[in-house]
Amino acid sequence: MDLVLPTLAPARSQESAAARIERELRGRIIDLSIKPGERLSEAEIAERFQVSRQPVREAFIALMRAGLVDVQPQRGTVVVKLSVRRMLDARFIREAIELAIVRRACEHFDRHYLDRMRKLIDEQMLAVDRNDKEGFLHLDNMFHIALADGAGCSAAWAAVEMQKAHMDRVCALTLHSPGRSEVVVDQHIAIVDAVEAGDAERAVAAMSHHLNEILRAVAGVEITYSDLFE
Repeated sequence: MDLVLPTLAPARSQESAAARIERELRGRIIDLSIKPGERLSEAEIAERFQVSRQPVREAFIALMRAGLVDVQPQRGTVVVKLSVRRMLDARFIREAIELAIVRRACEHFDRHYLDRMRKLIDEQMLAVDRNDKEGFLHLDNMFHIALADGAGCSAAWAAVEMQKAHMDRVCALTLHSPGRSEVVVDQHIAIVDAVEAGDAERAVAAMSHHLNEILRAVAGVEITYSDLFE
């Protein structure tokens, strides 16, 4: 396996080796730098991170619990293929939580986070111009984190984070469709505008439309990238 980790992010304060490896691999699995069906080599990853095999095993266990890797006879640890069923389950949970978050945001929202969300949208536009899909996905996640933080719902977003990896992997594929990134940016603008106006009905409708975007796109990507789906 040729592990695609060109530049390792700096370790976070108090972060264990296992947590760092799990975070890095999770990110690469979600943005599809590590492809569905690809085998992960314990020895290669240990060498890449300059650690023993034990923290790599711990990272694999965490990824297996998240449903992102599986242990297969004769192959070892393998990245699971994309699953429409798992994506739909994750979207259902995310919609229930995030509609409540955006409704709360319309009742009270920290102005600092509104400014941050608009800045993140500007950065997403730049990522589109650079065709930086990985950066775009990261900024997308930061946008939704800022929304939850501004609404005082950080704990609720943590619950979303535990479920949304399967949705994020399919979203990464949809960004290969022409104009898809621009659609996401426009939807983010609509969400921020509604929150700033304190219009809960419009904000909920904008968020629902945004989260349903994947339903409109999944059939096409499942056909185009059928080898990546189970």
